[in-house]
Amino acid sequence: MRDVIIACDFSSKEATLAFLDQFKGVKPYVKIGLELYYAEGPQIVKELKDRGHKIFLDLKLHDIPNTVYKAMKNIATLGVDMTNVHAAGTIEMMKAAKKAIDEVNPNIQLIAVTQLTSTSEEAMQEELWIDHSINETIQHYALNTQKAGLDGVVCSPLEAKLVHDVCNDNFITVTPGIRFDDASKGDQKRVTTPAMAREIGSTYIVVGRPITASDDPVAAYERCVREFVGE
Repeated sequence: MRDVIIACDFSSKEATLAFLDQFKGVKPYVKIGLELYYAEGPQIVKELKDRGHKIFLDLKLHDIPNTVYKAMKNIATLGVDMTNVHAAGTIEMMKAAKKAIDEVNPNIQLIAVTQLTSTSEEAMQEELWIDHSINETIQHYALNTQKAGLDGVVCSPLEAKLVHDVCNDNFITVTPGIRFDDASKGDQKRVTTPAMAREIGSTYIVVGRPITASDDPVAAYERCVREFVGE
């Protein structure tokens, strides 16, 4: 099932709740990232769950397998609907995260980041010393993620089809880097529109500033849903 996830990249609980209070009778799927989680801690997750929101907790764990296992066991107790790790942390690390999820709450979808949408191929090769193309790297990381038993990956919407080509159609692709066709890219490099993301094969799109910085966030969210989900 396709869905639009709003990236609630706010610096406080007050700002987050004020934003979500604009949605009358609707409980959007929301992403809690590093900024909000570090500002408010696990309590913000519990509060938004109590308000009826599905939550993607986007902390991108990347550490030794034992540390990730212990951290993921704590995350799993929060009742989030989706969370993630970095695929660059190796198959063993991803398996440790999956083991923790399965032991505490196997209903949580666990995904892995392939390459951030702010990373260009030039930076990936010249700074990270990854000498394969960005598309080959993303496909390889997706295959590693699947081998580790995870549910899917985070990737650019431009790469969703590439991921499905080497994995399967049930493998989840969660795609940030969404912009309306009349908006700027901001700091994202590999972006597309909600309608194009649907055509390429994204399972979920994660949308931040095009909604949160809009003069009418509810209308912007509804536009995303219409273009991506087709409602």
